[in-house]
Amino acid sequence: MAGDRKYVIPLCFIGMMFFTVGFATGINGYFVPFLENNLHLTSSQSYLVIAATFIAFLVFSFPASGIIARIGYRKTMSLAFFLFAIAFALFIPAAHLASFALYLLACFLSGVANTILQAAINPYVTILGPIDSAARRISIMGICNSLALSLPSVFIAAVTRKNIDSVTLGDLDKPFLIIIAAVVLLGVLTLFAPLEEITAAGEENEADCPYAAGKKSLWHFPHLVLGALALFVYVGVENLALLTVLDYAQDLGLSNPERYTLFPGIGMAVGYVIGIILIPKYISQVTALKACTWLAVLDSLAIVFTPPQISIWCVALLSLACSLMYPAIWPLAITDLGKFTKKGSSLLVASIGGGALIPLLFGALKDAVGSQSAYWICLPFYLLIMYYAYYGYKIRTK
Repeated sequence: MAGDRKYVIPLCFIGMMFFTVGFATGINGYFVPFLENNLHLTSSQSYLVIAATFIAFLVFSFPASGIIARIGYRKTMSLAFFLFAIAFALFIPAAHLASFALYLLACFLSGVANTILQAAINPYVTILGPIDSAARRISIMGICNSLALSLPSVFIAAVTRKNIDSVTLGDLDKPFLIIIAAVVLLGVLTLFAPLEEITAAGEENEADCPYAAGKKSLWHFPHLVLGALALFVYVGVENLALLTVLDYAQDLGLSNPERYTLFPGIGMAVGYVIGIILIPKYISQVTALKACTWLAVLDSLAIVFTPPQISIWCVALLSLACSLMYPAIWPLAITDLGKFTKKGSSLLVASIGGGALIPLLFGALKDAVGSQSAYWICLPFYLLIMYYAYYGYKIRTK
C-alpha cells in the first residue's frame, strides 16, 4: 500500500463516490420486488427497472467523456451528484401517481448520473497511481461500493419501520427526501474537493506510450475491445449476483428475505480485501482474474444443481467470485491507450450497459423456467470472461 499512501485524500473522496454508486445500484435491487408487489408486475416487467438504469451507460458514456474533457474530472463528479438528486426526487411523484413509466424515467436519469460519475471516477482511480497496483486501488473503491449495495433495503426498512412486504407506495417520501439531501450535500463537497486533474501516460506526449503512437481508432486496440466485451457481460452477471438475491429469497418463501441482501455485499467486500492484501505483491491482476472466473463457473453450476435452500447461499457466494473481476479487467483493458485513454474509458463505461440486457434476459427466463433454472444464463458469460483472463488481454496489433 506504500505506493498509494500519497493518494489517501483523493482516494477518500473517490471512495465516497463509489459508495454513492453502490447505493444507487442497490435502490434498483430494492425496487424489483417492491414494484412487483405494489404494481402487480411480472418478473420481466420489474427487471425493466434495472434495464432502464443501465441502458443509460450505452447512451451517455461517450458524451460523459466530452463533459470530462470540457470541465475536468472534479466538476464532472459534482455534476453527477446533482443529477442523482433530480432522479431521486422523481421517485416521490412516481410513487404518488403509481406510475411505472415515471419510475422507469427516474431510474434512467439515475443511470445517467451513474454513467457520468463512473466515467470520471473509474479512469481517475486507475491512472491515479502505478498501473500494476490499479486493481488494488479499485478493490478499495469496491469495498465502498459493496458496503452500500444492501443499505437501501435496510435504510428504507429503518425509516418506514416496515419490511418490504408491508411498504406501500406512499411510504417512500421520507426516505427519499433524506437521500436527496445527502446527495446534494455530497455534490457541494465534491465541488471543493482537493482532486487534481490528472492524465495517463501518452495522453499529452505520444512518446510516453509507443504502442498507441500512430493508431487512429479505438478499434486498433483489440485488448480494449475484448475487455469492453468482457466487462459488458460481467456487469450483467454481477447484477444478477448482487440484485436478485432478495427476489430469489421471496420466491423461495424464506422468512425475512431482506436479510439475504447483506450477504452479496459481504462477499464482494471479502474479495476486495483479498485483492488489497495480495495484489500486486503476491499475485498479479491477471492471476486474480483467472481464479475468480474458475470460482464463478463452479458456483454457477452449484446454483442450479443444489437444493433451493443451499442455492440461495450459492447466489450470495457468486458475489465473491465477481469481486476482483472488475478491478482486474479495467486496468488490463485500459493499459497502453495513450491519447485514447479517455475515449477508451468511455467505451468501458458504455460496457456497463450490459447491466441492462442480461437482467432482462434473466427476468424473461425466470418467467419461463423458474427462478433457480434461470441462473443457467450466468455460465456462458463467465466462460467468456475466462477467455479474456487467459488470452484476450494479451492480443495486440503491430
